[in-house]
Amino acid sequence: MGAVTSTFIAGVEAVKRGLGLPIGSLTQMGTVRLGKRTEGRTPKIKDFVPLAPLECLSFGGWDIYEDNGYEAAVRANVLERPILDQLKEPLSAIKPMKAVFDQEYVKRINGPNVKTESNKMAMAEALMQDIQDFKTRNNCNRLVMIWCGSTEVFRRPAEVHQSLALFEEGLRKNDPAIAPSQIYAYAALRLRVPFANGAPNLTTDTPALQELARQNEVAICGKDFKTGQTYMKTLLAPGFKARMLGVRGWFSTNILGNRDGEVLEDPGSFKSKEETKLSVLEQILQPDLYPDLYKDLYHAVRINYYPPRGDSKEGWDNIDIFGWLGYPMQIKIDFLCRDSILAAPLVLDLVLFLDLAQRSGMKGIQEWLSFYFKGPMTAPGLYPEHDIFIQLMKLKNTLRWMQGEDLITHLGLEYYD
Repeated sequence: MGAVTSTFIAGVEAVKRGLGLPIGSLTQMGTVRLGKRTEGRTPKIKDFVPLAPLECLSFGGWDIYEDNGYEAAVRANVLERPILDQLKEPLSAIKPMKAVFDQEYVKRINGPNVKTESNKMAMAEALMQDIQDFKTRNNCNRLVMIWCGSTEVFRRPAEVHQSLALFEEGLRKNDPAIAPSQIYAYAALRLRVPFANGAPNLTTDTPALQELARQNEVAICGKDFKTGQTYMKTLLAPGFKARMLGVRGWFSTNILGNRDGEVLEDPGSFKSKEETKLSVLEQILQPDLYPDLYKDLYHAVRINYYPPRGDSKEGWDNIDIFGWLGYPMQIKIDFLCRDSILAAPLVLDLVLFLDLAQRSGMKGIQEWLSFYFKGPMTAPGLYPEHDIFIQLMKLKNTLRWMQGEDLITHLGLEYYD
């Protein structure tokens, strides 16, 4: 219920009331071309596939703090008070449920609104009761869960993550390798609720939870919303590779003052974030295929907590590239972005697309939603596609496939026959 969630909920409520536009949301503002360019068929995505309308959305969440949706949005200080005050009634009605929390996984914050069940299975069962109560209370017939919580400390899969049976035994035995985000995901998947992971923690990218997703035929995707600096990398790196320009170094640093920035001051939480941020260039540039251009690339990422900046993150990049005959050049980027403003429309799209996938019988990993993530989930052994333009083509072709339209290859030879 922090900055991303409160900005998302307030934004949807504002759009419903005509107080703003859903800028940044592909589902609400994007189009999809159908057929040949000469046919002139380019409907909005929301008119092409049967997405749930915004008027049908109800919101709820868990948090270790007791602030309601309005108080959380005011505290986050992302949206200005005049617009929040117009939304005070619906936002104040959203009160956070008691959270599953473990100080070992998020070390720099703590709060009073937490569950105290005897073991992790009991906590999962309490979450399932919360979900069912929310569904009844809000008269919902379908649900989606998205993790917008803090980045947990870095963990590699343990034995408890290798099968569903081992995981459930671990829940009963309070296995310390089971993180809070995994308990939420387990509760969602048990109830056939699609789940997306917006943080870089180890969650549904484990054999145990993927087994549960397949068994219960539930859609999952993740991980780590692609918003600021990494978004810029997935725009620029494909362009360098497309023109066969070399890259010697890419140094990235960030200053961020919101709760996410505070949590990432902990080395364990930063390690989780660093892993997804660093993987992007490796996959896009493919140094094994292009050793002369990218083999010795030096890539570093830093995140610094700076409270005065609040949610207005600054991402600074220095890129050393080289061209014809190895002559050096530089690019410098200073992206003064707003973290939650960029993330909120991604949450909306994922809610609507996951609901669509679930209704369409698409179970397990939804690789077509890689467009939204720094560390996209894929089938075991399959490398993730990070090029944002390929990701968008895959997403739109999936929508065409759903609706029985021809997939678009952009070959275009038929125009010249």
